[in-house]
Amino acid sequence: MTEVDDIPTPRGQLALKIAATRAHTNAHGDIPAGWLISQMDQAAELTAGREAHGRTATVAVETMDFLCPVRVGSVISIYTEVGDIGHSSIKIDVEVWDDELHKVTEAYFVMVALDDNGRIRAVQT
Repeated sequence: MTEVDDIPTPRGQLALKIAATRAHTNAHGDIPAGWLISQMDQAAELTAGREAHGRTATVAVETMDFLCPVRVGSVISIYTEVGDIGHSSIKIDVEVWDDELHKVTEAYFVMVALDDNGRIRAVQT
């Protein structure tokens, strides 16, 4: 008989860890989704850049779901996992977890590799 682990855990590797401080709040004192998306984009870009061996840019964000709010003082951990790699694109699964191990949000980021002139290039393998 095998045991089933019902405790949710992040998928992928830790790409970024940051505290949500009062400096990040909106006029109502809440951590806005835009700040969180910016952190996720940075984590996706770091991961895609390692895969592409260079500069990348976000071209799409797919299926983003916000599951619970981020509170001031929380430390969020952003995990990334490389998905499909195309000719010039890389799909990155991004998950955000708070310090109480609640999944805050998740999304799929589509990144493209760029050359030094900012033009799309093939992903270098």
